[in-house]
Amino acid sequence: MVMDETAQVSELIGDIYDAALDPSLWPLVLGKAKGFVGGVAASLYSKDAVNKCGNMFYQNADGIDPHYRHLYFDTYVKLDPTTTGHFFAELDAPVATNDIIPYQEFLETRFYLEWARPQGLVDHVAAVIEKSNTSAALFGIFRHERDGLVDDEARRRMALITPHVRRAVLIGKAIDLKTAEAATFADTLDGLTAGMFLVDATGRIIHANTTGHAIFREGDFLCAIGDRLTASDPQIDRLFRDIFAAAGNGDAAIGIKGIAVPLISRGGEHHVAHVLPLTSGARRRAGIATSAVAALFVQKAALDTPSPPEAIAKAYKLTPTELRVLLAVIEVGGGPEVAEALGVSTETVKGHLGQLYVKTGARRQADLVKLVAGFSSPLQS
Repeated sequence: MVMDETAQVSELIGDIYDAALDPSLWPLVLGKAKGFVGGVAASLYSKDAVNKCGNMFYQNADGIDPHYRHLYFDTYVKLDPTTTGHFFAELDAPVATNDIIPYQEFLETRFYLEWARPQGLVDHVAAVIEKSNTSAALFGIFRHERDGLVDDEARRRMALITPHVRRAVLIGKAIDLKTAEAATFADTLDGLTAGMFLVDATGRIIHANTTGHAIFREGDFLCAIGDRLTASDPQIDRLFRDIFAAAGNGDAAIGIKGIAVPLISRGGEHHVAHVLPLTSGARRRAGIATSAVAALFVQKAALDTPSPPEAIAKAYKLTPTELRVLLAVIEVGGGPEVAEALGVSTETVKGHLGQLYVKTGARRQADLVKLVAGFSSPLQS
């Protein structure tokens, strides 16, 4: 059984990395992912906690009626009680419904009663693959009654593949092409704004695109010593050596190493590097043509700064549900209105408001409004 799973994981990881070059493969990959983890639908999507909207990028959702798929983004994304909680999750960490909201409370929400229960959906496990000040991109899988609630086995399987999904998505963004033919990989990627380097298992440079050569000319955080790619930071350089050597042993060997390697210039400018193995799948043609085992993509990165909601939650140690109630108070007003907007009972809202008063020191809702105003404007849509 162990060998069977090892082979299954290795094949799935290879498919995931192929999707980095050919996005049309994502629905097929997501179908395999939902089968591996256990679920009826899998998707790559984003949520905006401030504007209460979402966007679907790729999905394999045969287990969800198209009518309900449209209803989610048209109506029920605003009522989804898990949205705020995903902004507190660590990257790659599998998060189930009960991690965000007590499950019994979830069963009382309009979201469950009107959207999930009619379809027989009972749970959802997701992992954040990228976050900004206002939105989060996620890889998620819905569980049906026959799958049961998310358990330790589902979390373990999700954790095995999520880092590779995240790396593939980030590399796909760096490539920013509809399709990239591996046979002409180097030539096709010469026009990228990201620096791109093809290397062998020892770090020998097989090819660098135009932006990559410009990075070398700067001689700052990355340079070419002889024909070898070298990072100026010794720790980063050792990490690259390990990653390139692992890439030579196949997709699964690269593991979670170097999923987002930080690079800092002498002037303090931040960059990030991602590694795509080229030793199997459709990507193998690039390796055969160039003797490269990996492609390294380097691009500028913005410093991560917490969004105002996240800053408020950390300052007052709020749970995701408490933050959700606080933001709803600011937007719609009193307890009954908040209960209606969130699809929960008035008593549930009263309970969370009581906790908000205790944690923030506020005595009334007007104090909560002033508190939020002190964290500035992006809370408004």
